[in-house]
Amino acid sequence: MILENGRRVIKKEAEAVAALADRLDANFEAAVKLILDCQGRVILTGMGKSGLVGKKIAATLSSTGIASFFLHAAEGAHGDLGLVRAEDIVIAISKSGATEELQQILAAVRRMGARIILLTAALNSPLATRSDIVLDCSVPGEAGPFDFIPTSSSTVALAMGDALAMALLMERNFTPEDFAYLHPGGILGRRLLKKVSDLMHVNSDIPIVRSDTPFETMILEITGKRFGTALVTDGDGLLVGIFTDGDLRRLIQRDREFFRRKAGEVMSKNPRTIDPESILDKALAIMEKSKITVLPVVDQAHRPVGIIHLHDILQSKLV
Repeated sequence: MILENGRRVIKKEAEAVAALADRLDANFEAAVKLILDCQGRVILTGMGKSGLVGKKIAATLSSTGIASFFLHAAEGAHGDLGLVRAEDIVIAISKSGATEELQQILAAVRRMGARIILLTAALNSPLATRSDIVLDCSVPGEAGPFDFIPTSSSTVALAMGDALAMALLMERNFTPEDFAYLHPGGILGRRLLKKVSDLMHVNSDIPIVRSDTPFETMILEITGKRFGTALVTDGDGLLVGIFTDGDLRRLIQRDREFFRRKAGEVMSKNPRTIDPESILDKALAIMEKSKITVLPVVDQAHRPVGIIHLHDILQSKLV
């Protein structure tokens, strides 16, 4: 019975969020465009559970580079409205659309000239009439046994806030690097700020041979540099291939005369590469997708300038 009750709540909330996706319309687009054009801050406000949802939405917006903060509706009615400017946008959250404290402060916000976006289940409510844009966050009912405990409604409001934040992020071409600059104190931020050039091996540490290098000499280069790999270049120093321990095992099985070959005859062409200014996460993604442990680092002319090993990334303790 306990599990059934838990599952029933989760399913009802999931259904409410899924239905929300189908209700997004021109008002949602208008809200995103309004925030994109905002010259001030985005201020979230609400009471009770709606206020808690507002705090989370404000935090999400701030983490993606949109200046945002939460204004408690009751505190706003007692002096904190001095934080609001005409160039700001206020996003109010109220299921009923009739929250008394919000009615008080939104009337003042309108007089200031700030724009108002309302997240509500009551599209014809007093707060809706005072708002510039109304986003439909209605639900067929709450997920609990009583219809008055905010469950589905607060989840839907939170989902609407996330939808706004992510739509804004994509419209602004927000990048992982942008995220990293706003999160320098966390592991994720430090990982995104770290570049390949910070960990790559360079100069004499690079296992590198020309395409006309004899096979035995190439093996000595691989053994001496201990990457299990040799980068192969042409006469102009451009990367044209790679030879790995795995290539050696496969070569032994199919070519009895392998030891007579030149590097260019046995190398794998068009290896995966990365540039030194790429973030570390990109290098890790390439390695994981291609199931490789070593990645050549090349400049714009496609000349090898370094090599990075999966162990370098793991030992950095940034993943």
